[in-house]
Amino acid sequence: MEQALQVENLSKTYRRRKRQAGLMGAVKALFGGEEEELKAVQSLSFSIKRGERVGLIGENGAGKSTTLKMLTGILVPTAGRLEVLGRVPWKERRQLALNIGVVFGQRPQLLWDIPVQETFELLRTMYRIPKDVYEVVYGEAVSRLGLGPLLGTPVRQLSLGQRMRCDLAAALLHAPAVVFLDEPTIGLDLSVKEQVREFITDIQEKYGITLLLTTHDLKDITETCDRLLLLDKGKLLFDGSIKDFEKEYASDRRIVAELQKPVSPEDKTLLEKESARLGGTLKEAEGCRLVIEHKDESLAPPLIQMLLSRVKVVDLNLEKTDIETIVTRIYRRPEGGRE
Repeated sequence: MEQALQVENLSKTYRRRKRQAGLMGAVKALFGGEEEELKAVQSLSFSIKRGERVGLIGENGAGKSTTLKMLTGILVPTAGRLEVLGRVPWKERRQLALNIGVVFGQRPQLLWDIPVQETFELLRTMYRIPKDVYEVVYGEAVSRLGLGPLLGTPVRQLSLGQRMRCDLAAALLHAPAVVFLDEPTIGLDLSVKEQVREFITDIQEKYGITLLLTTHDLKDITETCDRLLLLDKGKLLFDGSIKDFEKEYASDRRIVAELQKPVSPEDKTLLEKESARLGGTLKEAEGCRLVIEHKDESLAPPLIQMLLSRVKVVDLNLEKTDIETIVTRIYRRPEGGRE
């Protein structure tokens, strides 16, 4: 399959003056003083095939927005090579703009003082969008994102959530080959977030759009993407499927059982020994609730079989660590990586 994005050893370094505390420190930094380097992105390499749906995540300062700005041609890299649809973004921005869509968080591309519908019509002319494509995408966006009541309203009168929905529609009107979404659900309530995610997924599938999405709401990633890129201090920490990410970093799984009657001290001791023998750990046995933790998915069947043979179970659930918890754990470690 043809590559949509190709990134090789990409780096972006900023230079800034060191600032000392106090007013005099600020004055010295303004007129001179020692400089320091800030490495926003370091030797970043990855490729994305046409039609892939990829989530880019990381803490504030991890390099997500800087990477997106280089991919869209807003920033010029300090070093490395990148191509989007076979073009170098910062050298061929105008040609590339016709084939990409961009949403940058709280920085709307809509014109501030004119009604939303007029902006859409202007974009239709600018992008030379075929009538059949425009009518389909426009119709779906208005219906699915609830834009009908907003079309006659100047953008400056819209709330953040309303602007985000309109901005997303504007970025997708021309069914671009590649779409970059930076925090596309910011400012939206839960029900509207679900609408937006479903709309993004449906449009992506219908037109084979290549999607690169950054967000702090990890449900955006799990519901719209198949692949995950994890950045840490400007470096790529993980590149793979969401399933592989969970398999590599989710160190614990749980069997949660509700029992017919409270477990006896004798049964608790026996369950501790049997769980340990099978590779699990009895974490909780209070009242009618019992929890066994294990680190390998393959251990669940024998542990469940053992449990059912020892006590009377009325309800059983298998739980794994959610992706948000996994990412939080990774960033709490001094150097990232596995536990």
